Amino acid sequence: MTSANESTDFPIQNLPFCVFRTDHDETARCGVGIGDQIVDLPALKQAGIVKGSAYDALQLSCGTTLNELMAMGPDASAQLRQTLSQLLRAGAKEEPVIAGCLVPQSKATFSVPANIGDYTDFYASIHHATNIGKLFRPDNPLLPNYRWVPIGYHGRASSIVISGTDFHRPLGQTKSPDADTPTLGPSRRLDYELEVGIYMGKGNPLGQPVPMDSAEEHIFGLCLLNDWSARDIQAWEYQPLGPFLAKSFATTVSPWIVTMEALAPFRQNWSRASTDPQPLAYLDADRNRASGAIDLVLEVLIETAQMRANGEAPVRLSLSNFTDSYWTVAQMLAHHTINGCNLTAGDLFGSGTMSGSAEGSQAALIELTSGGVNPVPLPNGEARSFLEDGDRVILRGWCERDGACRIGFGEAIGTVLPQSQGKL
Repeated sequence: MTSANESTDFPIQNLPFCVFRTDHDETARCGVGIGDQIVDLPALKQAGIVKGSAYDALQLSCGTTLNELMAMGPDASAQLRQTLSQLLRAGAKEEPVIAGCLVPQSKATFSVPANIGDYTDFYASIHHATNIGKLFRPDNPLLPNYRWVPIGYHGRASSIVISGTDFHRPLGQTKSPDADTPTLGPSRRLDYELEVGIYMGKGNPLGQPVPMDSAEEHIFGLCLLNDWSARDIQAWEYQPLGPFLAKSFATTVSPWIVTMEALAPFRQNWSRASTDPQPLAYLDADRNRASGAIDLVLEVLIETAQMRANGEAPVRLSLSNFTDSYWTVAQMLAHHTINGCNLTAGDLFGSGTMSGSAEGSQAALIELTSGGVNPVPLPNGEARSFLEDGDRVILRGWCERDGACRIGFGEAIGTVLPQSQGKL
């Protein structure tokens, strides 16, 4: 189809999955992105042109979430994508039929694409961990376990929202260093975190760890994720058990899930510096070293209320890459299950803030501003230490290299609203 042959996030080599509706009264349904269109999967099933094992996968894609398809593992989604690739090629004999199954993305309202039973947020960029550590422990920014174990915490699945969902500035307890007691009020140090989301495919039974060699067979695909963070609330509450209200008020995900299969041309070798501890055996595998890293460019942009009112374009705050991750997605999954923890289809991981080592690759304001001390100047004369009401943050991601089609992830967008005026 024409739009898939033009500059697009979604060429025929991508075919990412989503859940959408075209009217608020409609039931949500599963789809696949192609160019500026969506293949309506229930409509495709009704058209009767998909056969064999691809039809079996298509049947599992006709609910209101992608969980059933996810649970079947990568072969099912691969069969469906392969058949779609054939049907969508220009000149295919089924072209008139499949044209009737297409919905313009501009007419779609998206939903979180899976029923997310559990959410775990990792801390996988050593550059982010070091930058944050320097703010609190200048002489010893990294704790001793960081280079040995993928650090993570269990987040709040119920407050994961789809791109385009606005949210109110959170309330919480904060305590000034010179105050005797804490106070309740709106966060004054609201931040974003640029992350990669990782959706689980088929699960593992309770008590059965997933080995590194087969870890990626349990991953359905990746998305963009913004783990909004109230830094002042976090600073008061995080000891001794870690994040709580500072991160449970909203987590934004992009609508599209890009499969690991679509990312194959952008895989890179993964290695650990010889001066660092090498992974323990359960976190190491030849396959992971050969292709565990993913060359995924990640971008953060901001559009303030003033910029929006003046018709000014969003401006970039940072640019980094998923190769900056100290731990791969396979290592995160293998570690998560080593104690026998059972993951289920649709569970979500966050990679943690994906900051790099280069100037301008810091993927959160707390890093860009050295804890709020050095505000970031914006082209219109404004500056930001932390987010203000009306600020809109836009995450983008894409893979590209010579000889391969660009694979895009779309956008994850959220806007900060003033703190709700409801009575306590």
